[in-house]
Amino acid sequence: MTLHRDAVPVLDVDATPLTVDGLVSTLQGFIDGRSLHMVAGHNLHSVTLCHRDRSFREFYDQCDVVLLDGAPVVWLWNRTAQVEGSPMNYRLGSTDWIPALGRLSELHRVAVLGAGQEANDGAVAKLAGFLPDAEVKGMPGQGWNASTEEAALVWLNDFKPQLVLIGLGMPLQEQVLQRRRSQLPAAIYCSVGGAIEQVAGVQRLAPRWLGRLGLEWAWRLLLHPTRVAYRVFIEPWQLVGLLIRRRIGFRA
Repeated sequence: MTLHRDAVPVLDVDATPLTVDGLVSTLQGFIDGRSLHMVAGHNLHSVTLCHRDRSFREFYDQCDVVLLDGAPVVWLWNRTAQVEGSPMNYRLGSTDWIPALGRLSELHRVAVLGAGQEANDGAVAKLAGFLPDAEVKGMPGQGWNASTEEAALVWLNDFKPQLVLIGLGMPLQEQVLQRRRSQLPAAIYCSVGGAIEQVAGVQRLAPRWLGRLGLEWAWRLLLHPTRVAYRVFIEPWQLVGLLIRRRIGFRA
């Protein structure tokens, strides 16, 4: 079941504007259906990859839910929402909704796939704390390669989780889900990036007031300058170029 998508102006992508309550209700329906579902989120990095890589865009097109994540994406979507009189607060990062998993009923098995051993163990322990009725298991994803991927596939099929948090970084996590889709056991697969480290407390979350101002990128840049600088200073201009070429191509 793919939910209705709304267009994000200018960026030429679409997303599923959901609040925490709306997402919890949607996930509950997925659990009851006992089939395979994909949940992702859009930020400027994912939008750039969608315009650069056809298979990456196909993954997003096939997702059941594409949340609004990242301040610029939410701001552009809100330009349309204001005109239509829709509610405004639809930014939903992984760390916003993961704590709400405890509100799901009949959630008995959760898998945490990705991050290093320390972060994975920490996230498993944290999830087990607010999911007392669920069995939570983890498998780290550090040094991911073909043999790790095969082992993860065997592990998932043996465990048969109902919900999987996969945090291998973008675009690796999406690529894995795309190429292994037909071999994965039925479950809800949520690509969560660095949220495993954040849930574990290994990576510090930005203060909430920075998030409200759309300045989480500055916090990440301060903590991880070599990892984040490219996305902050270079990639937005690449996205502008991709969007211009796309529009020129449509008009030709």
